[in-house]
Amino acid sequence: MMAKTTLDSGWLAARSTEVHFTGTQLTTTHPPSASTQPWMEAIVPGTVLATLVKNKAVPDPFYGLGNEAILDIADSGREYYTFWFFTTFQCKLSGNQHCDLNFRGINYSADVYLNGHEMVLPKGMFRRHSLDVTNIIHSDSSNLLAVLVHPPDHPGSIPPQGGQGGDHEIGKDVATQYVQGWDWMAPIRDRNTGIWDEVSISITGPVKIIDPHLVSSFFDNYKRVYLHATTELENRSSLIAECSLSIHVTTELEGNIHLVEQLQTQNLSIPARSRVQYTFPELFFYKPNLWWPNGMGKQSLYNVIITIDVKGHGESDSWNHHFGFRKIESHIDVATGGRLFKVNGEPIFIRGGNWILSDGLLRLSKKRYETDIKFHADMNFNMIRCWGGGLAERPEFYRCCDYYGLLVWQEFWITGDVDGRGIPVSNPNGPLDHDLFLFCARDTVKLLRNHPSLALWVGGNEQTPPDDLNVALKNDLKLHPYFGHAEEKEKPVGDLSPRLGDPSQYLDGTRIYIQGSLWDGFADGEGDFSDGPYEIQNPEDFFTDSFYNHGFNPEVGSVGMPVASTIRAIMPSEGWQIPLFNKLPNGYVEEVPNPIWKYHKYIPYSNPTKKVHDQIQLYGDVKDLDDFCLKAQLVNYIQYRALLEGWTSRMWKKYTGVLIWKTQNPWTGLRGQFYDHLLDQTAGFYGCRCAAEPIHVQLNLATYFIEVVNTTSEELSNLAMEVSVWDLEGTCPHYKVHENLTALPKKVTPIVDMKYLKSKNPKPVYFLLLKLYKMSDNTILSRNFYWLHLPGGDYKLLEPYRKKKIPLKITSEVFIEGSTYILQMHVQNTSKKPDSKSLTMVHSSTARQSSGCFVTDSLETVDSGTGKEHEVGWFKGIHKCFAGKSHGLKVSEINGQDTGETMTIKISFEVPSGVSPCVTLRGWNYQGQTIHEALY
Repeated sequence: MMAKTTLDSGWLAARSTEVHFTGTQLTTTHPPSASTQPWMEAIVPGTVLATLVKNKAVPDPFYGLGNEAILDIADSGREYYTFWFFTTFQCKLSGNQHCDLNFRGINYSADVYLNGHEMVLPKGMFRRHSLDVTNIIHSDSSNLLAVLVHPPDHPGSIPPQGGQGGDHEIGKDVATQYVQGWDWMAPIRDRNTGIWDEVSISITGPVKIIDPHLVSSFFDNYKRVYLHATTELENRSSLIAECSLSIHVTTELEGNIHLVEQLQTQNLSIPARSRVQYTFPELFFYKPNLWWPNGMGKQSLYNVIITIDVKGHGESDSWNHHFGFRKIESHIDVATGGRLFKVNGEPIFIRGGNWILSDGLLRLSKKRYETDIKFHADMNFNMIRCWGGGLAERPEFYRCCDYYGLLVWQEFWITGDVDGRGIPVSNPNGPLDHDLFLFCARDTVKLLRNHPSLALWVGGNEQTPPDDLNVALKNDLKLHPYFGHAEEKEKPVGDLSPRLGDPSQYLDGTRIYIQGSLWDGFADGEGDFSDGPYEIQNPEDFFTDSFYNHGFNPEVGSVGMPVASTIRAIMPSEGWQIPLFNKLPNGYVEEVPNPIWKYHKYIPYSNPTKKVHDQIQLYGDVKDLDDFCLKAQLVNYIQYRALLEGWTSRMWKKYTGVLIWKTQNPWTGLRGQFYDHLLDQTAGFYGCRCAAEPIHVQLNLATYFIEVVNTTSEELSNLAMEVSVWDLEGTCPHYKVHENLTALPKKVTPIVDMKYLKSKNPKPVYFLLLKLYKMSDNTILSRNFYWLHLPGGDYKLLEPYRKKKIPLKITSEVFIEGSTYILQMHVQNTSKKPDSKSLTMVHSSTARQSSGCFVTDSLETVDSGTGKEHEVGWFKGIHKCFAGKSHGLKVSEINGQDTGETMTIKISFEVPSGVSPCVTLRGWNYQGQTIHEALY
């Protein structure tokens, strides 16, 4: 648009029953101020509850049992959470300019007052509103805006036993369904009432550009590419508009230097006060840079700019979008029965996770999205599923997915528990207003369809929409014929024939629509309840043929305990008590968590019904919270590495993909997460990052065969693999190098049986180190470290091993830019005995503020005695952003001697102004060392 101003600051809010003026009075004679009761500073975009928490008017629902002290809308009534939001803004108009007031999302309906004029916004959480306020705007003075926001019509109640979606009444509205609570989430007391997404004013000339649609088509093995573009144009003047409409495509070379790839201009006339649809002639590109998912190539993006000039007025409106040339196809794979995705003609093995939303109170931000999506890319994931009980995610989310290469599976607002099953039995006919649902769905498609990361639309979670909605969605989202033949055979080469039509004139036309998450190549494909399981597993079970019987699992979940410092940050001291371990008659242990852990949905590390021993107790008795959380991280790492390695071991033979339930928590929950709500990674994060490497060496825990995984499109040859076994005494009873290996593209290659278990006296606990490297230059492609016990054994011998003292030499380099610290640590094991190659498991590298507000932990491994140096990647923790100083680069060396293997670790974090951070390195058998003089 020609000029856009986001209204994201200066808002006030007050409960409607405490305000004694009308909307007309508030926006004319009686505007409120921050010093006037009952008005308070408001969070916009945000929700009523987010504003109340900000002003400490209610307890923090994310801390301890604070949520229980907040009045639920079922008990208070809807009026209690009906709120006024108020702000002011400036807007100068001239000539034939027009001004629109835009709301990208309100939950659930609203009455808008601007300078004394009333406008009513219809119901629906997932719809945009654009109001022409040209004749209401004060160009020469401040504009007063008041919005009365009404909660969902059917907020429902919360049964004493809780459950999935409470009493399911929320399903009668077109809104998020998780807000009545789930097995991973406490109820949201206001049901997310508020102006929850962007508010803006936009200024255009007499003609406005509305929702352009971009589509690319490929020929000659992706060498010839055509860009199709269609847009709607609205002439709001009383005269015919003689227009010049142009589209140009640029690509960024470096910095702010852009290269114009294509430019096309068309002349057209638009009748007075009318809307027309215009389609550009195709734009041709030869060998453009393609957009690839994470792990398959670069995420090349082109900036597409559409501008309209009106004769006698100049530029009237403009629109731009970063667009990626790529083609996504899928079909049901004959060999596995799972849905197989292809990007740019290349099959992609899906390894990703389920996503609810970044914050349960809808405190959404570009910065938070950037961190969230970066974390997923760092885990080597290539898909995120936006679950049907959550959001149609925002453009800022999709822009990050575009940039980092995360394919997105986007569901509409249907879930089985709320829409057709559950206790009590829910409404099988979905929302009451089917026309509203379809309007929101179509508007969401228009909002998101130009993002290259968007891979497919799905009707709902574990349920299909009601029949009439499902048929309508299938029709709306039908594929253009060019995109409709995702089979193995070659497609005809040639331009799109006229009979096929222009794909950009479809609502989407480029992506499949699947009616539900358990249908058509997902789970059993028939809609039966066939996803899961969601509990702790024996790691070796993930590798067995019987673990999961279908080709693509959209949900499989497990544990997610954070580190101890997170527990202390989100709970009072009574929540720091570790679970009771009750031994059952069958010999298995039942964990009994404290009430606060139970409220925060803790999932135990044992599963007696599935014959899974307590995985934390495998390491011995637990002393306290720190010991429990440390051992939990070891389990997290093993659990999720095994899950992904087990799935990948059967790539294309049994499986086409898996999505883990779930990657993160929109609340301070204690289950199913790779980083907590404070953005601190669990060790499961690193287990996934290891297992999902595009090129990976791994141990099959069921067969004890060592395998090389190559998910790339390139054949790898002249490889070598080093296999070494280490015992607790530091000796190496088994060492073998396998040379001249080849890893075919998109294949899992078994290499050798790990025969140590079959040796005469294998140790009850031992370490296995696998390295895959190029023979030409010894570059390490994959490094994988296991701590293992004999079948039926445990890790209790590791407890006395903690007393061993390992000498480490640490050098660190620090670069400070503003409030961001980037720390690179080189950690070297300086053990001197060449015949006693000691090994240490370094558990945590902890970045701490002096206020003790946060920590960043990782699970990494260091071995010594080989004399070789290598790097194993880096981990990152991003925390609250504050202003800070730039001190440049400093280097510090602490202790030690110049021998042994070195590991390089990179940390990035942010600190408040005036606070001096320090970094602490702790290990299983390393008592800790603080590096702080290098950080000043």
